[in-house]
Amino acid sequence: MFRFFPTNYVWDLSVNLAIEMGARMGEIQEMCGPLAEAAKQPDAAGTQAFRDTWQKMADKLCGLAEEDEAKGHFLSAGEKYSRASTYLTTCERLQAHGTPDRMELYKRSLALFLKGLELKGERCQRVEIPYEGKHLSALYLPAEGVEGPQPVLVQVNGLDSTKEMIYRVGQPEALAKRGIASLMVDQPGTGEALRLQEFTARFDSEHWASRVVDYLETRDDIDSKRIGMQGVSLGGYYSPRAVAFEPRFACGVSWGANHDWRDVQKRRLEREGELPVPHYWNHVNWVWGAKDMDDFMRIAEDVHLDGVVEKIKVPFLVTHGEKDSQIPLKWAHRTYEQLINSPKRELKIFTEREGGVQHASFDNSINTSHYIADWVAEQLGGRTAAQTKK
Repeated sequence: MFRFFPTNYVWDLSVNLAIEMGARMGEIQEMCGPLAEAAKQPDAAGTQAFRDTWQKMADKLCGLAEEDEAKGHFLSAGEKYSRASTYLTTCERLQAHGTPDRMELYKRSLALFLKGLELKGERCQRVEIPYEGKHLSALYLPAEGVEGPQPVLVQVNGLDSTKEMIYRVGQPEALAKRGIASLMVDQPGTGEALRLQEFTARFDSEHWASRVVDYLETRDDIDSKRIGMQGVSLGGYYSPRAVAFEPRFACGVSWGANHDWRDVQKRRLEREGELPVPHYWNHVNWVWGAKDMDDFMRIAEDVHLDGVVEKIKVPFLVTHGEKDSQIPLKWAHRTYEQLINSPKRELKIFTEREGGVQHASFDNSINTSHYIADWVAEQLGGRTAAQTKK
């Protein structure tokens, strides 16, 4: 794990995520260099300082991108807009719910992300999935070199990530090269669903996951018999839950096992384990639509997989970092042990040898990402070598 702020795990988590999304080290130094003392401050003061420097860099990149556009250098401009979006996403994620101008910061990050896609000519498309009289927003990346309907992996967020983060980390491109399309969804409690549609999280993830499958079945370019689902971090709870109760999924993946999130909350109340974001309890109440801490802890009682993963009857992969600072390794073993009805269950623990030892491999995701992509390709009829066509 790259440690810029040795006393502040939450900030270093954010920096590492930004690096995985394509941040440049020189820009990281320029943004983080002035923050050594602010990193030691309480959440409110510290996160404002973090936002100021990262937003300043985004502004500078946008100015440079505008100069590129004026010269007709659209590829160069698109790259800068994309990084500006990443930096705004990173500092928005750290702000407390209700922080002034947080929504404007988020909307600007979305606009810059889409502008970057357009100018760079990337194949990723924004789509909307009908849900509860509104919609869930998603990103769709088609497979490469596939004739006819494509297999697809639905990818969902954790507690505080977004579909844009999933895309920029790079796994969808790895899947595309293996003949697998990707649908990255802001599910209830995350991203646009929470911020713009006011859909809070729910423990019965099959409720929204089934609507996602309904949508995919309407697309002529998707093979409805080859739909898999992956969840990262808290998505490591959502994914197995959805695969257990939605029989149309052909396989499932937990990228970071989250077998018993109710227990994790109890441990966090006792200050065990690291927190993923500042203002943590304020954040989880917002995500889950809880009135207060008692209400949140009541909701959290349902967020576990005991008696659930036993219902999974398709191939399922559980991955976990050996040194995960947020979710104890024992929960990966628990999920695997209870996958008794899966015809092909696998547990992969990432060690120092492979990298990706931290939570959801945020310290070095690429080897984990490709390991999962190969496994998914094997389950959904993709390809794992360039010369192999199926």
